[in-house]
Amino acid sequence: MSNNKVYFISGGGTGGHIYPAFTVVEKLLKEDDTEKIYFIGNPNNLEFEIAKNYPQVEFLPVDVSGMPRKLNFSLLKWCFQLLKAYLKACSYVNKYKPNAIFTTGGYVSAPIVLAAISKNKPYMIHDCDSIPGLVSKMAAPKAKVVSVAFENSKKLLKSNNIIFNGNPVREAFFTVTKKDARSKLNIPEDKTVIFAMGGSQGAKTINTAMARLLKTLAEEFNAFVIMQTGKKNIDEVTIELEEIYPEFKNNSNIMVRPYFDEMVYPLKASDVVVARAGSVSLTEILQCNLASILVPYPYAAQDHQRKNAKEMCEKGVSLYLEDSECSEENLLFKIKEILSKIEPMSARAKELAKTNPTEEIVKQLKSIIR
Repeated sequence: MSNNKVYFISGGGTGGHIYPAFTVVEKLLKEDDTEKIYFIGNPNNLEFEIAKNYPQVEFLPVDVSGMPRKLNFSLLKWCFQLLKAYLKACSYVNKYKPNAIFTTGGYVSAPIVLAAISKNKPYMIHDCDSIPGLVSKMAAPKAKVVSVAFENSKKLLKSNNIIFNGNPVREAFFTVTKKDARSKLNIPEDKTVIFAMGGSQGAKTINTAMARLLKTLAEEFNAFVIMQTGKKNIDEVTIELEEIYPEFKNNSNIMVRPYFDEMVYPLKASDVVVARAGSVSLTEILQCNLASILVPYPYAAQDHQRKNAKEMCEKGVSLYLEDSECSEENLLFKIKEILSKIEPMSARAKELAKTNPTEEIVKQLKSIIR
């Protein structure tokens, strides 16, 4: 095939929309028939910062924000903003003539979806959550392919071509082994590894409970404990640990980090993970065949984290703990319970993990090109 495919990719606002979009970008960059990729997003958002890591991708800015939920002047102002962003997106379609458009939803995707519909350009959407967002619901009926990360969300979208793919996952999740990961992080192969993470922002509730449990888990349980505190929380957690467990820095069973640039390593090294229930995290947890304790963020849009977590529990791969109940005692109780269930939960996660969702999504995207 000749190198003549031009793609528009969009998705932004939050990491849950952005990271899956850039996973698809990475795969498309390796395809022989990709000529050019343009990423459409808000230059004030995280997607602009991430796009800087891909010099082959050209960033096309649109100025759009989340829709106000109340009928007032702010909504009127937003409508004008969206109209302006839509006209900008139409100008990009006219200028760069994409062969196909792919979006992962979020308000940033709205202008390019509207432009695709009005310009009769084929587009595909991927919704990352168990509860589809407003843009996904609006875009689904006219999309050539609708891809979903959760089976439950199929019944909430109107489309004749909905495919349950799971979320796109970076290639490293298929190539890095548990042995590789433990070697990279200097973790003994015979240890049970518990990884507590709250995403890049961290999760204060999980941090507080885990800080108080570190000594028990590392000394009495002889488990290796990894804590990702989030960049903004590292100082606060360190001060707290120095008060309640001054020797933690000398304990070879403990690793406390603000953030991991390559999440594949701590996840692949682990046996159990304590985490929020964002869709990308859950996909990676399944891909690493991990037993998990999920503490959903209670203020997520449309309460989607609780719904994500409950679906994982129904499928037998996770235990559930409300954020308001994530005390030291309750979390320890859940950890004790899950340590006796690692093998069946891990096996179930392996069953549910998709073989290679990114590859399937790219195949489907190519199939819509006229």
